Amino acid sequence: MRLFNTNVKSVLLYGAETWRTTKLNLKKLQTFIYHCLRRIIKNHWPDIISNKDLWQKTQQNPIEEEIMRRRWGWLGHTLMKPDSNIAKQALTWNLQGKRKRGRPRNTWRRDLEANVKETGLWWKWNQLVATAQDRSRWRTVTDG
Repeated sequence: MRLFNTNVKSVLLYGAETWRTTKLNLKKLQTFIYHCLRRIIKNHWPDIISNKDLWQKTQQNPIEEEIMRRRWGWLGHTLMKPDSNIAKQALTWNLQGKRKRGRPRNTWRRDLEANVKETGLWWKWNQLVATAQDRSRWRTVTDG
């Protein structure tokens, strides 16, 4: 399991905190991880094990939780940087004009704001920025 976490999972999720996640992408990633975990514990086709039992047996979390944990960590790291930093400026940048036909309306920031609402934190962007400046307070928010 240590080899899986250090070699496979880290390469698979490299840069995942900056992805705009979709249900299809999450499903594909989770399916691949299920396949790998079942091979690690030598669970083959006739034997049936539920996904929740697989998570408990291998002490893994769903991929969506892993990506959200990484995303919150990256966001806090980026928001603690000075205002002149390009990455921090990119978070507040808003593209002007009209999108092309067929282009998804959601952006990374809109996805993040939707995830904030799902977690029950009804915070505005300015409140997130202010909270991120205090490292201990940010950890209590993200760990909860």
